[in-house]
Amino acid sequence: MTDAERLEFEIMEKARQLAALRRQEGETDVPDYRFKSLDGETSLSGLFAGRERLLMIHNMGQGCRYCTLWADGINGVLDHLEDAMAVTLVSKDPPEIQRRMALDRGWKFQMASHGGGDYMTEQCAMGEHSNSPGAAIYERKNGKIVRRGRTAFGPGDLYSPVWHFLALAGLGEQDWTPQFHYWRRPDSLDDGGDNLRD
Repeated sequence: MTDAERLEFEIMEKARQLAALRRQEGETDVPDYRFKSLDGETSLSGLFAGRERLLMIHNMGQGCRYCTLWADGINGVLDHLEDAMAVTLVSKDPPEIQRRMALDRGWKFQMASHGGGDYMTEQCAMGEHSNSPGAAIYERKNGKIVRRGRTAFGPGDLYSPVWHFLALAGLGEQDWTPQFHYWRRPDSLDDGGDNLRD
C-alpha cells in the first residue's frame, strides 16, 4: 500500500469519526426567518414542506462559479437527499435571478432568497466570511426550529468530488477554476450556423 493509499483510508476513517461527532452535536435555536420566492414571501418553517428536517444549501449567488459547482453536484443527488429531508438552496439573489440560474443549470432545487439580510449574517457567516458557501441542517422540535449542524464549502472539502478527482490527476485549486459553461463554439457548424446567440 502506498503512502497516498494509506492516508486515503485514514481520511475515510476520520470522515466516519466526524459523522459520529456531528450526531452528538448540540442544537441551536433559530428564529423563523423570512425569505422571498417566486411564489411570494415564505418562512424557514414553510421551507420544511411538511418534513421534520431541512437541508439548507448556502449559495453565494450568480456571481460565484464555485458555488455553481457545488450546486451542480448536489443537484445530481437531489432525489436521494429529498427522500430523507426537504432541501432548499438559498442565496442573496432575487427570486427572478435564481430562477434564471436554475433554468440555465437544470437545477431542481426549491429556492429562496434571503436578500443578504439576517439569515445571511446569522447563519451563513463562518470565520472571516460574512456569506460563506456551505450547508446547514434544521429540524423542527417541540414547536421550535433548531440547527443541528452546519459546514462550509471550499476546495478539497467532503461535498464536491471534483476536487478529489483533480487531486488524483495531480491538479490543485491553483490549476483549475470552475466555469459557468464549457461548450465552445466550433469554427464551423454543421447546421449552417444561422441565428446564433452568445
